[in-house]
Amino acid sequence: MKEAMFYEKLVDNQIRCYLCSHNCAIPEGKRGICGVRKNNGGRLETLVYGRLVSQHLDPVEKKPLFHFLTGSKTYSISTVGCNFKCLHCQNWQISQYPHLTNGEITGEVVSPREVVEAALASGANSISYTYVEPTIFFEFARDCALLAREKGIRNIFVSNGYMSEQAARDLATFIDAINIDIKAFSDEFYKKVCRAKLAPVLANVKLLHELGVWVEITTLIIPGYNDKQDELRALATFIKDVSPSMPWHISAFHPAYRMLDVQSTPVTTLDMAMQIGLETGLQFVYEGNVPGRGKENTYCPRCGALLVKRSGFSATIAGLENGKCKKCELEIRGVWH
Repeated sequence: MKEAMFYEKLVDNQIRCYLCSHNCAIPEGKRGICGVRKNNGGRLETLVYGRLVSQHLDPVEKKPLFHFLTGSKTYSISTVGCNFKCLHCQNWQISQYPHLTNGEITGEVVSPREVVEAALASGANSISYTYVEPTIFFEFARDCALLAREKGIRNIFVSNGYMSEQAARDLATFIDAINIDIKAFSDEFYKKVCRAKLAPVLANVKLLHELGVWVEITTLIIPGYNDKQDELRALATFIKDVSPSMPWHISAFHPAYRMLDVQSTPVTTLDMAMQIGLETGLQFVYEGNVPGRGKENTYCPRCGALLVKRSGFSATIAGLENGKCKKCELEIRGVWH
C-alpha cells in the first residue's frame, strides 16, 4: 500500500484527511467516507493505488468534453470507490464496491508506465480518470498524468468537483481538462442525494478555471429533484459569471441504482433548460443522453454558423479552423489541438 497525500496526524493516532471536502477524521484502523483510504498506525494509506477495474478507449465526447481535442480518443481508467453516495449513480457497482463488499478492494495491479504505454498503443491523445470520482485515486492519477505529459499525452478528470482546495491546486499542475458535475444548485439536493455539500463544488469550478484548466460542466436533470426553472436559471447564472464560454451539458436522467422509481427526463425539460442557459447568456449549451436531435452541435455564438456536427459520440469539425469560426473569424474558446 502507498502512503496517501493530504493528511495530518491528530491525537490518539487519529488522522485528518484533506484530500476532499469531507475532511474525514479517521481513527486507527478505519477508512474515510470513500472507503479506499485507511489509517494504518497513524499513516494514511491509499488502498487503490494501481488497482484498476476499468481500462477502456473512449471518444473524448463521452466524458463529455465538446471543446477539448474534438473527435479524438481518450484512454479511460478507474479504480473502485467514491467520496459521494449518489442515489442515482450509474456506476454504483464500482463506486460503492468497498461499501457493498465489507471493505474488499479489487482490481488489476497496473503501473503508471503500463497505463501510459497502453494509452500510446491505443492511439489516444489523452488519459481520462473517470467512471468513479478520480480524486479518490489521486496519487495514482497524478503519477500517470506526470508521466503522460512527458510523452505528449493530455490528462482529463471527470469529477464531482469535491476535492479540497489544496488538492485542486495540485491537480491543476498536471491535468489539462476537467468535466465537473454540478448535480443541482441546491444544498438540500446534495445532502439528500449525494451526502455532500454544494459550496465546495462551486468553489472548485471557479478555482480550476482561474488556474487555467479547461472546464466544462454537466448537470443531470432528474424530474422532481433539480428541474425547477428558478434553480436551473441560478445554476446557469453561476456558470455565466465564471465564464460565458464555459460549456454546459444538460443530460437526461434514466432510472438507475436507488432511483429506479423516478421517470426518465422528458426532452421538453431538456429543451427548457437549454433555453434558460442561452437566455442567461451562456454561449454553449448542449443536451446529452438523447442523440439524434441536433442539440449537441456547436454553433458560432456570433454568426450562427455550424462549427462542429455531432451524432452520438462522433464529431466532425465543419466550420472551425485554428480555433476560429471560418465564417466570421470569432475565436471559439476551447483546446482544439
